Amino acid sequence: MHFTNSNHTKQNKHRPIKAKSLIHKTNIDIMDKVMRMSSEKGVVIFTKSSCCLCYTVQILFRDLRVQPTIHEIDNDPDCREIEKALLRIGCSTAVPAVFVGGKLVGSTNEVMSLHLSGSLVPLIKPYQSLLYQAN
Repeated sequence: MHFTNSNHTKQNKHRPIKAKSLIHKTNIDIMDKVMRMSSEKGVVIFTKSSCCLCYTVQILFRDLRVQPTIHEIDNDPDCREIEKALLRIGCSTAVPAVFVGGKLVGSTNEVMSLHLSGSLVPLIKPYQSLLYQAN
């Protein structure tokens, strides 16, 4: 079928945005959001309120005199997309995801391995507080 109608030609100039391009833009926006949130403080942990490993990692940092910024992603409307972004960044599991100085340290396994090897404390030393008392 061939159209010669000039109205048809004008309609083609204003094509609707494809859904795929909207999804891609959303993924970029979510990745930017995660990177911005992960670098806003010295130690940042992405968690879920029901995750016991998240709680364990938080307690470890508090025992090491670091008061991390906690982002409970299950309270965020972009929760699923944030989880996917954390996995794309390189976290082995979406939560807990620990960032120190804006750089991904990892999840529970990586944090605990660093702690047991004695490498975690030097990494977080700039963020330790002498005034912070763990409960």
